[in-house]
This record gives sequence, structure tokens and C-alpha cells, in this order.
Amino acid sequence: MAAVEVKHRLPVRKLIAASIGNAIEWYDWTIYATFSIYFATQIFPKDNEQLALINTLATYALAFFFRPLGGYLLGRFADLRGRRTAMILTIVLMAGGSVAIAVLPTYAQVGWLAPVLLVVARIAQGLSLGGEVSNASAYLAEIAPADRRGRYSAFFYISTGVALLVASLLGFTLARTMSQADLASYGWRIPFLVGGVLGLVGLWLRRNLEETEQFAQNKVKAEQLKGPLRTTLREHPKAVGRLVGFTMLSTLCYYTFFSALTPFAVTTRKADAVDVFLALSIATVLFIALQYPMGALSDRIGRKPQLLVWSAATAVLVVPLSTLIGPGLGGLIVVFCVGLGFYTAMTSIAPAVMSELFPTELRGLGIGAWYNLTVALFGGTAPLVIKILPGTTFFWYVAVGAAVAFAVIVTLPETKGSELR
Repeated sequence: MAAVEVKHRLPVRKLIAASIGNAIEWYDWTIYATFSIYFATQIFPKDNEQLALINTLATYALAFFFRPLGGYLLGRFADLRGRRTAMILTIVLMAGGSVAIAVLPTYAQVGWLAPVLLVVARIAQGLSLGGEVSNASAYLAEIAPADRRGRYSAFFYISTGVALLVASLLGFTLARTMSQADLASYGWRIPFLVGGVLGLVGLWLRRNLEETEQFAQNKVKAEQLKGPLRTTLREHPKAVGRLVGFTMLSTLCYYTFFSALTPFAVTTRKADAVDVFLALSIATVLFIALQYPMGALSDRIGRKPQLLVWSAATAVLVVPLSTLIGPGLGGLIVVFCVGLGFYTAMTSIAPAVMSELFPTELRGLGIGAWYNLTVALFGGTAPLVIKILPGTTFFWYVAVGAAVAFAVIVTLPETKGSELR
């Protein structure tokens, strides 16, 4: 067994190329939530700053509701035409949306056309991300040996974590070197321009990706399917329910720690913006470092134990952690590191877990539609909900979601080492 481990070489370039699109997608969505406090009054009327921020976050949430449509359309496209082609299309849409936001005219220049253009750009990004997560997940799972699917899956959030670290460090740098007035005037545009450049890099890396054997062998089955979305409900209802159950908590964790906590800590708990960005950056380094070890661990002990630990820890710890949010770097580091540290138990194996639920001819659509519908309901509304709910109520909301996810995960069959259907 040891000899086999030594001989196997990870196709690192292919894994990075497959994962980089998701990284860029999440970078773009994260900088939108992170920098919303700076550009809200540039795109919406500035006479009411709170209303402008709420409108900006509502636009953020609105784009999420186009993710299920993107997941359905681009997931089905990937099941029929291939994962590679679909992944190239999604990265073009996302990069284009990022550049469009970077060059948006302000409300003072064009009036209500500014928020309309913002909504259009966000819809394009919503459609794109809806297809990217499912198709990149399917690609990683389908090229992986059965006994190493956790390891291959880990690259999904290694690259994502690196992109999020770039977003956090960029926020830290801009907050430290630019005045509030300059950030609100033009500084917020810089991260979106960087997103466009990253999109070009991702497009170049993906240009030579090969299609998966799993797709080629099952393409005819996909073409023969009638009513594929209904088929997921009719023939795989448990898979749909389980995907919705653990995705609910996964998306709440993601948007709580990577997006919603930044404006919440600064505007509600009066934390220093520089401290928040620094704490998030430190925690993101930990998040990246734990991905591969946790993916490898799942190939040894199984997916289910990791998911149970993650959901149980989140249910118990999220409310106590919320009391540490406020002025002072130490408390912020604890909040972000503990929250994101446990979250790696899920993110490291997410592509494997989701792909093992559905057969190949339904994998792109099955993940794309139901994963993104869940994310739209619980993730897209997270920054808005944390803004509206008083005190620690939002964190009790996350704790209840964790308890529900734990109950769902208990029903999951163990799939480590299994062959994909």
C-alpha cells in the first residue's frame, strides 16, 4: 500500500486549472460583500447611507436567486456538452461581470441607471457561479481515483482560499493605505479590476483541459434524459434532501465568516477595519493549510465523521464565538480561526461529497440546481439578515441550521473509496 502511495503523482496543474474558476468566482463575490460599505453611496443615493447599504446588500442577495437558474442551465449544458466547455463559459461570464462593476458610472453621474447596471452585472455573475461550483466539483471528482477523491477535492478550496486571502489582504492594504473618502470615491474599484485580470489567467489555464472519461462514457445517457430536474426528485429524492441539508449550513458558514462578519464587525460592533481584515487574513491562511490534510483524512476515516464533527462544533460554538466580535485583534482572530478551522472539515471534501450523491448523467444539473437554490436562500440573504437581526440573533439562526445539518448528515451513507455512478 505504501508503494502505491509513493508512485501516485497528483496532476497539480490540472487540479489548479479546474479549481481556479471557483476561486475567481468566490473572490469576486467576497469583495462585493467586503467593499459594499464603501461603494454603496456611489451607486445608490447618498442622502441615506443606511438605506444605500441595505440596497447594495439586497442587490447582492438578488444575484443569488439567479444562481439556481445558472446551475440548472450550465449544469445541464455540462452534462450534455462537457465539463471543460462549461467551465470556460462560466469564467468568461464572471470576469466580464467583475470588470463591468469596476467601471460602473456613479449615481451622481447617471442617476438610477447606475444601480440598474449593477444589477445586470450581478445577474451575469449569479448565472456564472451557479454553473461553476457544480461543474468544477464534478470535474475534480470524475478525474480522481476512488481512494483519493478527498485529496483531489481539497484543491477546490485551496485555490478558493488563496483567492479569498488575496481579497482579504487587498482589503487590509487598501484600508491601511487609503482614506475612507478615497476608498468610497475610487478605491473600491481596484479589487474588481483585479478580478477581471484573474479571470484572464483562469481562462488561459483552462484552455487545454481534457474532458473526463466519466462524461464521455455517460454522454448518451444524459442526452436521452427527459425532464432531468424532475428525474432528480423522482429517482434521487434522498440525494436532493441531503444536499440541501448540509449545503444550508455550509453556505451559512461561508457567508458568515468570509463575508457578513466584516461589515457587521465594523459597523455594528465598532471593530477597527484594519483589525478585521488582518484577523480574516490570518484565519484564511489556516483555512488553506488545513484543506489537503482534511481531504486526505476523509480518504482514510470517511466523509461522514468529518461532517458530523463540523456540524456539531458549529452548533455548539457559533453563539459563544459571536460574543468575541468587537474592538481588539485577539478576539477577532479567535472567532475567524475557530470558525474557519472547523469549516475545513466540510470544504476539503465538498466536491467529493456532492458528486457522490448523483450519477454522472445528472451530476452537473443535480448539484447545480439544488446546491444553488439552497445557497440562494441561505447564503445570499446572510449579509442582509445579519444587518437586520438584533444582537446575537443571527448566530442563533446559524446554530439552528447546524443542528438541522447534523441530523441530515447522520443519514448519509459512507462513500469513501466508492466508484462514482
